Amino acid sequence: MSESSFQDDVLGELGDDKLTEIAGLLGTDTAGAKETVAETVGAMTGDLQQKAAADDADGAEVRQAFAEVAEPPLEGVAAFGGLGGLLSGGMMAGVLAKVSKPVANAVSKKTGIPAATISRVIEMLIPVVLAVLAKRASGKAPGAGTAGAAPGTPGTPGTPGAAPGTSPAPGGGLGDLLGQILGGGKK
Repeated sequence: MSESSFQDDVLGELGDDKLTEIAGLLGTDTAGAKETVAETVGAMTGDLQQKAAADDADGAEVRQAFAEVAEPPLEGVAAFGGLGGLLSGGMMAGVLAKVSKPVANAVSKKTGIPAATISRVIEMLIPVVLAVLAKRASGKAPGAGTAGAAPGTPGTPGTPGAAPGTSPAPGGGLGDLLGQILGGGKK
């Protein structure tokens, strides 16, 4: 088990306190909450991958949101945790909010839990999903975990080529990035 799934990463980032809070919201124990969270996150990532593959405005928006998450200037990945993650999550937070209603309805159909309750769970999950997306995006590149990767250029946002290996690969690199971020890519 050298790979962890996206759902496992979200559950790990969520922590026991938030999981207990979700269990209370759902009227179940933590095992039931884990199942519901995994089902919900699975539906969210599936929907995101499907939208990203579409050749329309929604697809372009999702692809741009993933590119934004993967950009090197997002060095303060820890800043995505908690409520601040939702507020500073940029385009990806908006994309996640857009998919929340269809995901809530789909999960509700599968689990029998009211869609309104699943929507509240999704609201709690969005900052956590943003944090995991950002961590996976930064962790995919060699050396991404080093603070101050570009010494001598403090505050230079988005300098092309400043951090080798962190820009998306040309020719379908975004598809590879989506697979690595959402699909539990190799570590």
